[in-house]
Amino acid sequence: MTLQHPPATSAERVAALRGRLAQSGLAACLVPTADPHLSEYLPDHWAARTWLSGFDGSAGSLLVTADFAGLWTDSRYWVQAEAQLRGSGIVLMRAGAPEVPDMLDWVLAHLAHGDRIAVDGRVLDLAAARRWRSGLDGAGMALVLDQDPVGAVWSDRPALPEARVFEHLPPHACRTRADNLAAVRAAMREHGAAWHLLSSLDDIAWLLNLRGADVDYNPVFLAHALLDAEGVRLFVAPGKIDAALAARLAADGVVLRDYAA
Repeated sequence: MTLQHPPATSAERVAALRGRLAQSGLAACLVPTADPHLSEYLPDHWAARTWLSGFDGSAGSLLVTADFAGLWTDSRYWVQAEAQLRGSGIVLMRAGAPEVPDMLDWVLAHLAHGDRIAVDGRVLDLAAARRWRSGLDGAGMALVLDQDPVGAVWSDRPALPEARVFEHLPPHACRTRADNLAAVRAAMREHGAAWHLLSSLDDIAWLLNLRGADVDYNPVFLAHALLDAEGVRLFVAPGKIDAALAARLAADGVVLRDYAA
């Protein structure tokens, strides 16, 4: 049996992605620079655009079709991107230049009625999803949010970070966790909201007086939090919060759930 090695170059990775698109009946794949929390600095697990293209600037989106691959990034990164994309077959699309169309406009001009464009819906913000869906629907195309074609070919994808979560305590913490929760619940009542879902990591860290080391340059940890009038469900990877901290959280109505749930 022949061993299948992970594709090593950007050109090989794009080719593998194209194979996956063909198998799935997809015309294109959009790969933004984002994770499910819209972090500015991404854990390696979510650096799909960098893995595919070799371009490691902090901003840019990649589009791959059967016969085209283009990286849209702004003028801060044109020199860097030109050097890092060399030999990959990926075209540098200088976003903001007069002659360069927006990515959605490019898709509308080059793809056809009935085509399906995939993006990992976990990493696409709501405003972008609405804009893409509206534009594609008007052209008889479809946005597919429940598939991750890149993840399907990224066989050696790094695991999610495993750094432990720790408590942010006085004198550095100015308010208690209970105070923060009470303030947010008061705002929820003002808005008539029974539930509040948080996925932004800085908000979760502030709300619960917790800190972590999952994202470079930021003392935060990967989690989602679902808050109601009585408690909080904190979705975080098992093992990141020890038993003693879990007990202190439970005293404030915070129960732990698996991040993947």
